[in-house]
Amino acid sequence: MRFALFGNIYQHKKANSVQKLLTELEIHKATILIDAPFYEFLTQDLLIHVPCSQLINGNDFQADVAISMGGDGTFLEVARRVGDKQIPILGINTGRLGFLADFSPEDIPYAIDQIYANGLRTEERSVLQLSYSEGEPADYPFALNEVAVLKRDNSSMISIRVDIDGEYLTTYQADGLIINTPTGSTGYALSVGGPVIHPDSKTIGLVPVAPHSLNVRPFTLSDDKEITLTVESRNHNFLVAVDGRSEKCQEGIRLSIRRAPYLIKVLKRSNGSFFHTLRDKMMWGTDVRI
Repeated sequence: MRFALFGNIYQHKKANSVQKLLTELEIHKATILIDAPFYEFLTQDLLIHVPCSQLINGNDFQADVAISMGGDGTFLEVARRVGDKQIPILGINTGRLGFLADFSPEDIPYAIDQIYANGLRTEERSVLQLSYSEGEPADYPFALNEVAVLKRDNSSMISIRVDIDGEYLTTYQADGLIINTPTGSTGYALSVGGPVIHPDSKTIGLVPVAPHSLNVRPFTLSDDKEITLTVESRNHNFLVAVDGRSEKCQEGIRLSIRRAPYLIKVLKRSNGSFFHTLRDKMMWGTDVRI
C-alpha cells in the first residue's frame, strides 16, 4: 500500500511518535510518500532516518491512505491537499483536542494493522466551495470546516447581506459571519454560539460573530442551497478565512458559497461514533457535581 505522510513541522517533541509510525509502515512493507517540508523537518530537525520512496511537492500525488500527524489544523491542511482525490485520511493527534485527528500516538500500531485488515470505518464529510463575483476563483476555494467573513483593521462592524438561491434572507451587522459544514460545527462556529451538527446531516450553518442585535440567531439550511454574501465595511475591505487561511477582499465583491462536488473521506474506529467523540473530546454532558 502507498501511504502519503503529512505532519506539523513545529512539534519537536513528537520524534518517538513519528519513529513508531515509520516502523509500523516498514513492518508492513508499505511504500512511503512524504510531504517535502515534513521530510526536511524530520531529517534535519529531529534527525530521524526516513525510508521515503517519494517526496510530495504540491498536490500532485496518489496514495491509498493519507496520514495526518498533528492536530485538527494539520488535518484541515491535509484535506486541502488531498482535495477530490478520494484518498481516505487517517488523523494521528499530536496536538491538543484532536476532534478530526481521532487516533493517539499510542494507537499507531492498531491503526496501521486495521488499515491492512480493512477494519476501519470510513466517514464521508461534505466540503464547501467558495467563488467570487462572476465565477472568479478564490485563493483557497474549498473548506472542510468553514468560510468566515470577518472585519479587518478596526473595531467597526461590517454589514453582510445574505441571499439564499437568489432570495434575500437578512443583513447581519456583526464582527463577521461563519458559513460552516457539519464538520466545522464543532470548531470556530461552536465557539461563537453555533449548534453542534451531526456529520451525516446534509446541512450548512450560518453563525454570526458578535451580532449587534438581540434577535439574530444561528441558522441552518439544506446544503443544496447557494449562499451569496455582499459585504460593506467602513474601511472598504474585509477578511475571508477559509479553514484558517485568510485573504483580504475589497468591499463590493460578492461571495458565492455552495457544496463542493466531492467529499473528504475520514478513517475512524469501527466501534466509534460521533456521540462518543462528543463525550470523550468535549466532555459533552459531563456533570461536574459527581
